[in-house]
Amino acid sequence: MSALLDQVRGLRAALVEGAVDPAGHDTAADAERVALLAALEQLKSAACAAQGDLAVGLDASVREQDAAVGVPSQRRGRGVAAQVALARQESPHRGQVLLGLAKDLATDLPATRRALREGRLNEHRAQVVARETGGLGRSDRAVVDEGVCGDARLLDGLGTRALAAEVAKRAYALDPASVVRRHARAVGDRNVTVRPAPEGMAYLTGLVPMVQGVACWANLKESAEALRAQGDPRSRGQIMADLLVERLTGQSEAAGVPVTVDLVMSDATLVGAGHEPATVPGWGPVPAQVAREVVARASEAVQAWVRRLYADPTGRLVAMSTRQRLATDGLSEFLTLRDQGICRTPWCDAPIRDADHVVAWADGGATDADQLQGLCEACDHTKQAPGWRQRVVDDDDGRHAVETVTPTGHRHRSRAPSPPSPARPSPVPQSARVDYVSAPERGFASVIQHYRAA
Repeated sequence: MSALLDQVRGLRAALVEGAVDPAGHDTAADAERVALLAALEQLKSAACAAQGDLAVGLDASVREQDAAVGVPSQRRGRGVAAQVALARQESPHRGQVLLGLAKDLATDLPATRRALREGRLNEHRAQVVARETGGLGRSDRAVVDEGVCGDARLLDGLGTRALAAEVAKRAYALDPASVVRRHARAVGDRNVTVRPAPEGMAYLTGLVPMVQGVACWANLKESAEALRAQGDPRSRGQIMADLLVERLTGQSEAAGVPVTVDLVMSDATLVGAGHEPATVPGWGPVPAQVAREVVARASEAVQAWVRRLYADPTGRLVAMSTRQRLATDGLSEFLTLRDQGICRTPWCDAPIRDADHVVAWADGGATDADQLQGLCEACDHTKQAPGWRQRVVDDDDGRHAVETVTPTGHRHRSRAPSPPSPARPSPVPQSARVDYVSAPERGFASVIQHYRAA
């Protein structure tokens, strides 16, 4: 395996240095470029198949080690998906999905695994096959697997949507009842989610049965077209979006909804002409001018107030400390603001759910901002698996940094995001501990604006 690892590293170095790009700007060189594009795409698929095999091997090894030391069967293999995620620079959730796919390929979908290794199918399409056959028994799943992915002519030129339809059709023909059961489970999974979008926008998504979803969209479309016919200058899409907000919130205008938003910005951005973006923890940056306008509108309605945060000369937000085991509400909120609402595990985009001790409280970890971090629920549980260790480390730019050591000895570092820069440096010494909502003479670094219905 070490020889293969050396070969992979050599190929990676060649790709980084651009050695694979043929010289010349003629038809022959272009033909080589296209051939290399195709070859690299096949290489990517083969690499994904190899990664899956390695993940399955890691899972089996960890489970065997866990069994040897008496770990209960339901807890064996805990943390493997997180190791896969860190190694592949993916979120923990994505690591769990990839590990599940790898197990499916290794046990129930040999033809799909073979097609992936040969570059006839990419990882995403292999996941589509696994998803669409997930409700079938093992024997039926094997029939669909061989019938679709074992046929090179069928796969050739088949798009992702067409592949999903072909697999679903064959699955239904073999076991209609399983498809009905899957639909019933899907209805039970209906929910509403929201996630950040570029330019200070957000995606509000409702996962509902198809008939209901189409009915909602048709109703909004019909109402928008009626308003357009009456001379409303907004586009149909704008009207549909505004109507959705108004009907969900009960407000007469979309812009007047009652919400609470933490808007973190520097004092220069708030009261001056600074251009540094503000930040909504867990969501991302907001242009400075947009942030000032939001504060102005909220202030006019007596819906906003300012709360100070403080930074030391290095730019780190000043923390509070407590002798309690559990973080207080104020300290938990401070951690959420410092870590900007996102789990501190590398590549994890999940929102913070827990104020977690870097070093366990039972092992002497203090309950203060230096020894606490914001984690999602899954990552909080993962770090409790055997062999995982964490510690606070010094960082070159002064930000709060945590080093995670996995059971295999690999090290990963996470850094707190940079807070907004104050208009003037704070005179507070780095070692100081002050209440972050008082002592204005210490120099405030940023402000929080709450926008709430009066």
